[in-house]
Amino acid sequence: MKEQYKFSRKPEWLKIKLPQKDSSTVVNKLIQSHHLHTICTSGKCPNIGECWDAGTATFMILGDICTRACKFCNVTTGKPLPPDWNEPMNLAKAISELNLKHCVITSVDRDDLPDKGASFWAAVIRSIKQVNPEITIETLIPDFDANKEWINKVIDEAPNVISHNLETVRRLTPEIRTRAKYDTSLETLKTIASSGIRAKTGIMLGLGEFKEEVLETMDDALKAGVEVFTIGQYLQPSKNNITVSEFIKPEVFEFYRKEGLKKGFKYVESAPLVRSSYHAEKHVK
Repeated sequence: MKEQYKFSRKPEWLKIKLPQKDSSTVVNKLIQSHHLHTICTSGKCPNIGECWDAGTATFMILGDICTRACKFCNVTTGKPLPPDWNEPMNLAKAISELNLKHCVITSVDRDDLPDKGASFWAAVIRSIKQVNPEITIETLIPDFDANKEWINKVIDEAPNVISHNLETVRRLTPEIRTRAKYDTSLETLKTIASSGIRAKTGIMLGLGEFKEEVLETMDDALKAGVEVFTIGQYLQPSKNNITVSEFIKPEVFEFYRKEGLKKGFKYVESAPLVRSSYHAEKHVK
């Protein structure tokens, strides 16, 4: 049994830096002017202050309504609007105006679309490269039902890193992720890694997992060919989301970081406020 750390209030190490007014206003106005979305706001990311103060953001394509209802996620679930085919170029221009050297793109799940949105993903990557030829790109993709043809539409556009998150350990996946399956995610990661593009994944702690399960998840990811592994503390974004089972101490995250590197990952980001896009620019080959 693992030792648990339960608190009625967030512990000291989970204090979140709020964005400074000037930097956040610039980023927010630019996003709104191009009719874009970010996971920073839709997902209530705890690093929004640090990232927006640095003039960066993780962009979310294909709208802000998801066809899935994962219990940890704050993104709205429902029937999405049709894809906006102006979005790829609008996003490319916004990235140029922000003068980014590295960008992270994610999306809602679009199970309503014939290829789950893979063709749209390809168009986004092409547009970003067309307008920003020197940029490096990380794509944080859905599982695409592990369909190789759909995943290859993203791979063929050659982003520098392709990430897909396992989110939690095998045992908790049916409870936390609802429609998504642990082995489907592993198959998606295997397809990414076999292409030669750097594969990346991440999980959250504090959902009731055990240490042995975290280490087993690391092993499963390594077997799939993953090179970058991120671990962060789950924080309940709203009263409608699943509650936090426990707050994990920083030294436990440090233990997992060291263990991950020993096991063979190229990079391990493991700390309470780490999210999948945290320090993403370091993970490019």
